[in-house]
Amino acid sequence: MWDKLRDSFAMADCDADPQITVWAHRYTQNPQRFEQQMSDVLPRIIYVQQAAEKHDVAGEFVLLPWVESQYRPVPGHRNLPAGMWQIVQSTAHVMGLHVERGYDGRLDTSAATDGVMRMLHDYHDQLHDWRLVDYAFNRGENSVQRMVQQHGLPPDEPAIPKWPVPKVTREHLTKLLAISCVVRDPARFNVELPTLPADQHLETVQIKHDMTLSSAADHAGMETDDLKRLNPALQGDFLSADAPGHLLMPRRNAELLRSAMQIANEQDMVASTSPNPPLPAMYADKPEQSAQDAAPRHARTHVVKPGESLWQIARNYSVSVNSLERLNHLHGKPLKPGQVLKLDSASH
Repeated sequence: MWDKLRDSFAMADCDADPQITVWAHRYTQNPQRFEQQMSDVLPRIIYVQQAAEKHDVAGEFVLLPWVESQYRPVPGHRNLPAGMWQIVQSTAHVMGLHVERGYDGRLDTSAATDGVMRMLHDYHDQLHDWRLVDYAFNRGENSVQRMVQQHGLPPDEPAIPKWPVPKVTREHLTKLLAISCVVRDPARFNVELPTLPADQHLETVQIKHDMTLSSAADHAGMETDDLKRLNPALQGDFLSADAPGHLLMPRRNAELLRSAMQIANEQDMVASTSPNPPLPAMYADKPEQSAQDAAPRHARTHVVKPGESLWQIARNYSVSVNSLERLNHLHGKPLKPGQVLKLDSASH
């Protein structure tokens, strides 16, 4: 895994800037603690590495959560960033991550990681420089686009572009290259990188029936608290098949849960031939909703104006382009003036 990650690196190495090695030494000043921290978060690193590979994103960004949060699922208080990617609510809306009562998509390792990797890939398509992609993640895409218009693309050297950006933005890229430096050459910093058996690699399990987390944990052969730690986006014990519709867990536990669900589905098919069939034991009815929660939510719509692009509409309504394409079955079809677009789904 580490060799594959190194092979996917696309930015400068350890000696490209003195500050890179300064930060690399800071990260590893206590080698034993560094190794323990790396061991604790290795399942998430491997999971993110697979997502980066899927979206063709430079390997350094697999280590981005180390800079942001050290892979901790930081809760989002008020308008502060949340999750291991430290996503603010406005960005979450653009990415199509739901933040609602009982579920915060920014803390959903699976959904947030996929969304961030798509976003980073799109940034690179526009900016053509992974260093600027990091600047855009930290500073904002529009801010970096304006700088490209003013200054043009930066030369390959220095490794940290000398642009008039805030110190924290320049330092963000330095830190990312520093933790990548440690992964490039751990012996240089007197540390060893951990390994993880394949059956402990994280996987997402699709959930097609409502159930409680405690029931899911029991059938997956793991403690409920461990399952909750891996799925911090869920803020209660009830898991709806609608949102998020998946659970993250080690591969060995995922196989057990999938087998249990397959058996339950077969029982459900047999029981469905009788009147008023009971739910299989592992599934659960949705909890009672208050009148306010149960009220139907009507889907928003937008009438396309001449010259409007899907990207502009997505930005205006804080939704993702992918979501608009999926809801309206566009898939690359051109927009037509007067066309009515769904902006979200109605709930009943």
